[in-house]
Amino acid sequence: MPSAIRFDAAERLSDLKGYGEDAPDPRWPNGARVALSLVLNIEEGSERHVDDGDPTSEHLNTDMNCEPLLGKRNLNLESHYEYGSRVGVWRLLDLFRERGLLVTAFAVGQALERVPAIGHRMVADGHEIAAHSWRWIDYREMSRNEEAEHMRRTVAAIRKVTGAAPLGWYTGRVSEQTRQLVLEHGGFLYDSDAYNDDLPYWVPHAGGQHLVVPYAFDTNDMRFASTPGFVSGRDWSDYLIDSFDQFWADGAHRPSMMSVGLHCRLAGRPGRMRALARFLDHVAAHDGVWVARRADIARHWHTHHSVSSAEGEKASRISV
Repeated sequence: MPSAIRFDAAERLSDLKGYGEDAPDPRWPNGARVALSLVLNIEEGSERHVDDGDPTSEHLNTDMNCEPLLGKRNLNLESHYEYGSRVGVWRLLDLFRERGLLVTAFAVGQALERVPAIGHRMVADGHEIAAHSWRWIDYREMSRNEEAEHMRRTVAAIRKVTGAAPLGWYTGRVSEQTRQLVLEHGGFLYDSDAYNDDLPYWVPHAGGQHLVVPYAFDTNDMRFASTPGFVSGRDWSDYLIDSFDQFWADGAHRPSMMSVGLHCRLAGRPGRMRALARFLDHVAAHDGVWVARRADIARHWHTHHSVSSAEGEKASRISV
């Protein structure tokens, strides 16, 4: 069995350097200065729950963080999550449909299985559904065999709901073996379990090269449920607009990619929807922005920045 991802001093130094001053021109379609990736996390119904065998109830990442209850349900917190699948997701999907925007879903297998209508709507609207593990839990201490089984179940659930296996993978709270398991499972065009760049990059492994399309937390609505974080919708939209404006300015000489993370139970609330719409209005006022699914960004990189090219050879490297 291949070993988990391990870093030695030289590999860690290489990872810290990344592209450095030699970042490639991504050559986004139509000369775009910014590739914008909107990510909708489908998680509601997969959080920790004693009825699913978890020792405690969920206590994280809603508008009402609290202490976990040992062996007991937390009905108040459950209802916060339920808002995402009952109301928030449909409000967000309507917004994307009205504006003709395509997004990527990071879909947790159990969540999608429990509310398959979400997957059906996303497929009908042309969105990408990437895998976000079987449960919305911490995988850092999970055994290799159990994590591999969760990966298998996730892919099977997404295939059953959407008719196709996911091309992208994102765990979030990864273990040391997560990327190796992605490679062993096969079939993935990319993973997004990294926050260390504004461009995709290749990582070598025994069988070739694997593409990472990095994600971001600073522009993520999860900061409404963390400290320090966003308080008002204006806080969030101002930060998103400032981030976009810097990406736009950089794009005159160094185009890159901006990620915006959304959660149905958070961004799907009315006040935050207004903030998101304000940001999207700002983006729409600029030419040369490619709003793209992550699979499309990954396909572009595979086509225009293969590891045989000079740009690919300069990519940051870690061993897997």
